[in-house]
Amino acid sequence: MTAPLALDARSALVLVDLMDRIVALPLEPRKGTEVLSVAEELAAVFRAAGALVVLIRVERPGVAEQPPGSDLVAGLAQDGDLEIVKGTIGGFQGTGLDDRLRELGVTTLVFGGIATNLGVESTARAAADLGYDLVFVEDAMAAFTAAEHEASVRLDFPRLGSVVRAAEVAFAREG
Repeated sequence: MTAPLALDARSALVLVDLMDRIVALPLEPRKGTEVLSVAEELAAVFRAAGALVVLIRVERPGVAEQPPGSDLVAGLAQDGDLEIVKGTIGGFQGTGLDDRLRELGVTTLVFGGIATNLGVESTARAAADLGYDLVFVEDAMAAFTAAEHEASVRLDFPRLGSVVRAAEVAFAREG
């Protein structure tokens, strides 16, 4: 295992589309419930360090009522987290996310969620364009096929930032 990634209070965990209806989909290379479990552990680490947890969920525009399961998985959101509702694939367009992150002094975004190659990658590409440092937690993501997940993790994400496993995520100790 490589040395732990040393994060600080300028880091934020960004979890994309961890909603009941999406977590329940058939996913690869791991089940949505496995992604959720790792995401919850990461969120606890970030909160304990006093770092921001951003929870992004999608709502379908122009419908009177959202489909069942459109809320975040019960218990995922905690006091102090930032919940963002998006209407597009990525989490930045029209959501005010960039403004909120900059107000809080966030410079590094650590990603997890579903689907690796859609919501996560779209949000990450926008974040890269906006100048954030990016980290991708491979075992905190899944896609509709293993090939889609692997293409993002092995080909695209290394060009945008660092790809790590959850066990490698740690916060720098104040000296």
